[in-house]
Amino acid sequence: MARKRKKLATSNCDHSLNTRCPICCVLPPHILENVAVNGNDLQRRWAFHTLNLSAQLRGRRDIAGNIFLAPSPGQKQRTVYDAKNGYQLPGVIAWNEGDPPSNDVAVNEAVNAAGATYDLFYEIFERNSIDDKGLRLDSTVHYGVKYENAFWNGDQMVYGDGDGELFDRFTKCIDVIAHELTHGVTQYEAGLQYSGESGALNESFSDVFGALVKQRFKNQTAEEADWIIGEGLLMPKVKGIGIRSMKEPGTAYDDPVLGKDPQPGHVKDQYFGWSDNGGVHINSGIPNRAFYLAATAMGGYAWEKAGKIWYIALRDRLRSKANFQQAADITVQIAKELYGEGSTEHQAVNQAWQKVGVFS
Repeated sequence: MARKRKKLATSNCDHSLNTRCPICCVLPPHILENVAVNGNDLQRRWAFHTLNLSAQLRGRRDIAGNIFLAPSPGQKQRTVYDAKNGYQLPGVIAWNEGDPPSNDVAVNEAVNAAGATYDLFYEIFERNSIDDKGLRLDSTVHYGVKYENAFWNGDQMVYGDGDGELFDRFTKCIDVIAHELTHGVTQYEAGLQYSGESGALNESFSDVFGALVKQRFKNQTAEEADWIIGEGLLMPKVKGIGIRSMKEPGTAYDDPVLGKDPQPGHVKDQYFGWSDNGGVHINSGIPNRAFYLAATAMGGYAWEKAGKIWYIALRDRLRSKANFQQAADITVQIAKELYGEGSTEHQAVNQAWQKVGVFS
């Protein structure tokens, strides 16, 4: 059944998009840079290779776009390709919508996580795929040799297999896949610029909806969830529980090779350097913790209220250069409009931004 798009008010964001987003990788560059310094010879080579390849990808974007006809609302259209450890995208078709499960675990993981992401956006937020127009969900697995990342390139998802020593395959974590697909939603909606605070918001929205997809898949309330991004991605020898913690930014890992998680959870510790596009993966810890605090204060399933507020902000209100203050103001206003001034939800969002220092 086709659904109408509902908005609280006229959008103030520039939807003259289909803007082309940058290559958005789930693994932050500071982790790979630490591996390139601290790892053994093989680990250093793998890290340098991944960093160099990511730089090359940013320099040569495919501009063809997706020209396939969109399916009807509510109908998934997923295709998984196999790069066979090469670098040509998309690769050879490994699975099409309607096919039986594959013998390749990475293919099945890409299929299932893309489906769970589609379902959250369609069933909870009435969004018809990534672009809200039924965009096909195309993925490529087995990209490169021991490629230590996953990324959204503006048209499709791409997954490396990891090195098997520090990182497992990047299809293993449903929230990693949902995180990357959400970069596509952001591309078609707010178009948050990938630098500074707007870039940190871009990363944070991907973590938020990545976490919500995982929580819904596991049927977990906000209190029951672990709020870890990339749980299971790190190999057992690595001292860490994931690549980011939304609950306690800065605590996800502390490892001799990967280094220590640098994420702040409060603006007083905000990073202001040039690395990581001005700290897009680092400073995302601040809005991440704000969402965690708001969601747990509201209780229940995080996608029902907090997720709705954040989704409306991303879809209707945020502009491409939005900063933390603007995101805070907008989400507080949406909570007020949806649930009433002084409501539990309104207070929860306001207090969450206060606790991370965005509101004084």
